[in-house]
Amino acid sequence: MEKSGLDQLLDIMLKPDNIPIVGLMFLVFFFTWLAFREARKNDQLIDEGRADEILKEMQE
Repeated sequence: MEKSGLDQLLDIMLKPDNIPIVGLMFLVFFFTWLAFREARKNDQLIDEGRADEILKEMQE
């Protein structure tokens, strides 16, 4: 019986040598999302003419 693509992917991802790599991939995606979220908030402050508040927001 042939394995589906998802089964093959999970077999590869869950091998002990690959688990740290998979964890790092999740961390990269999370921090990329976080950076874009903060950039959007900063852009909104700039568009509202409150660019001087960006540093205050970052320090909170």
